Amino acid sequence: MPRRSRGGLELGSTGACAGRLAMATDEAKTDEVPAFWCDAMLGGLARWLRAAGYDAAWVEGIDDAELVRRALASGRILLTADTELARHGAIRSGRIRAVLIPAGKTKFEQLRYVAQALSLTCRQPRCMACGGRLRPIPKDAARPEVPPRTFNWCDEFFRCRRCAKVFWRGTHWHRISARLDAL
Repeated sequence: MPRRSRGGLELGSTGACAGRLAMATDEAKTDEVPAFWCDAMLGGLARWLRAAGYDAAWVEGIDDAELVRRALASGRILLTADTELARHGAIRSGRIRAVLIPAGKTKFEQLRYVAQALSLTCRQPRCMACGGRLRPIPKDAARPEVPPRTFNWCDEFFRCRRCAKVFWRGTHWHRISARLDAL
């Protein structure tokens, strides 16, 4: 059963998400890398976890019963800010691993809390939209999908293996990377 500490439920020991992120090409699949289901209130946390390199599923407005069903079926760790959901029998019994995120934290503070609770380190970033892995693509393949000015100054582009969106290291990514470095 999870233990209560610092205002929330924790699994694992403390640690920090540290290290510089580089854009993904491929990463080894291991059973040791946690994947997550975030409750309906934690969409921002899901995006931050993806930026830190973790597969974090989130569905806007998902019903608690459906979230529990999906977490049980997938074996993902359930992240919740809902104290009522945290008392669900499947969580209390340990059938679903879960972390209760304390109220009042910003999205980035939520990420820091989860990273410390689960000893997460930064990995290769994932698709911010769906959590899929990113793979490099030739510059010319990105041309029809990126703004012309971006195409002119950027040489590296990546495509999500799951949803096919195209990404590049722009100013937005540099700000995200700097925040992650501060964890």
